[in-house]
Amino acid sequence: MNGQSNNNIESKNNSLINFKKSKGLLEKIIKMVEEKEYCIDIMQQNLAVIGMLKSAHQILMENHLHNCFVKAMESKQDKKKLEMIDEILKVTKLANK
Repeated sequence: MNGQSNNNIESKNNSLINFKKSKGLLEKIIKMVEEKEYCIDIMQQNLAVIGMLKSAHQILMENHLHNCFVKAMESKQDKKKLEMIDEILKVTKLANK
């Protein structure tokens, strides 16, 4: 099982479901635009995709904090701890743009 807990695997599977749903909706949105459908309908579908992607991101972040981050903080390697903190800050900053 690659040392991954069932919770870790379940979280990644949940995020994968959201990514796949987003992909399907994006294909629908592209078709809607190509067929010149009503703008508001397209925007509503777009917001649904954004919501699913944000949800997938949140699932991955929580999983990372509960697993990888905790392990790094338990480490005796200060460099590893600082790198992990920097990674979290970088991803959080990108997510808030």
